[in-house]
Amino acid sequence: MASFRVNGGKPLRGEIVPQGAKNEALQVICATLLTPDKVTISNIPDILDVNNLIDLVGSLGAEVTRISRNSCRFAARDINIDYLLTDDFRKRSASLRGSLMIMGPLLARFGKGYIPRPGGDKIGRRRMDTHINGLVSLGASFDYEYTQEFYKLHADKLTGCSMLLEEASVTGTANIIMAAVLARGTTTIYHAACEPYVQQLCHMLNRMGARITGIGSNLLTVEGVDALHGCDHTLLPDMIEVGSFIGLAAMTRSEITIKNVSWENLGIIPVVFRRIGIEFERRGDDIYVPGKEHYQVETFIDGSILTIDDAPWPGFTPDLISVVLVVATQARGNVLIHQKMFESRLFFVDKLIEMGAQVILCDPHRATVYGLDNQIRLRPTTMTSPDIRAGVALLIAALSADGTSTIHNIDQIDRGYERIDNRLRALGAQIERIT
Repeated sequence: MASFRVNGGKPLRGEIVPQGAKNEALQVICATLLTPDKVTISNIPDILDVNNLIDLVGSLGAEVTRISRNSCRFAARDINIDYLLTDDFRKRSASLRGSLMIMGPLLARFGKGYIPRPGGDKIGRRRMDTHINGLVSLGASFDYEYTQEFYKLHADKLTGCSMLLEEASVTGTANIIMAAVLARGTTTIYHAACEPYVQQLCHMLNRMGARITGIGSNLLTVEGVDALHGCDHTLLPDMIEVGSFIGLAAMTRSEITIKNVSWENLGIIPVVFRRIGIEFERRGDDIYVPGKEHYQVETFIDGSILTIDDAPWPGFTPDLISVVLVVATQARGNVLIHQKMFESRLFFVDKLIEMGAQVILCDPHRATVYGLDNQIRLRPTTMTSPDIRAGVALLIAALSADGTSTIHNIDQIDRGYERIDNRLRALGAQIERIT
């Protein structure tokens, strides 16, 4: 198992380009199973979670051609649906949460969609009810093998309907959309997730011949079609990386330009980082962050402490809560971080406290951060990455600390960030990958 050795406390400088969006990649790769025709996807991040999903799609029988490190061509002509009952499928798909989005496409095209209890980050309960209930509403029958933790869906045909989702689940919405595009009749999905990832999936499906309207809203209308064809698709830059790099620049007092960020798809992310005092400029489609010693947290209009909480889009993404919390430890002022969606996501703060941060974990969902205003630098330490987002937040903390830190279990970081050590070294970071 690999680790990072980080010699922190040194300002960085230069330009960095965000990778393709991981969460979008997981959706659109699953969507290639909806057609036997060729689908070419560009700007794919070369990361563990995405590569594992590509391998899984190939194991199902899809022809996968690597055009380059970041481009793939898929042709799902000869899918072996019986592979879903093999031990190899269970092992591969159970290690990857994104694999659950093969259910909708396979159910729509082949009448079967199986998946074991998916893996992924250990950040709390991640229910599948929205996925299952939506697919059952379209006409699927459902069976759950409790002892094997195996989900089975069957359908001779899917029929459009009107549904109200109990939560605006991104992956749940994606799964239902991919099933509905080949269902008979019209499906309306209310309380749908409307993240840019879902919008991108809908645009891609429409280029493949689907008929989806309401894109970008929480009410989607899907008119079923008989078949889909191939297309070319390019992923957006990863908004989570963009936010992570803004936070990195602030914490390390660095002058960094983040290139090609797709500003119009960042939503409220720039607003939140400005509220904790980070100054930056939009330069075309780039973000320039100047090196600053101090950043002042805002308060609310009545003078009360600033609260940053996560919410479904267009609210603040929960994937950046860990980064914002770390950045707040060196701000001037106080912040209440309220992580509503997952009850284990804030448990990494014990490592920040060990590094000298002043953080009170109020309960599993809330932490109060008392900013040190760079008057007291974080101390180096040895720590373990618990999940993707907390892992990169701890990496940012290590890069800001005076001295040498070690981060273990960096496979978690590699799941979501492409060659992050190489890209940070290009900015001047002293980071070494060790085994």
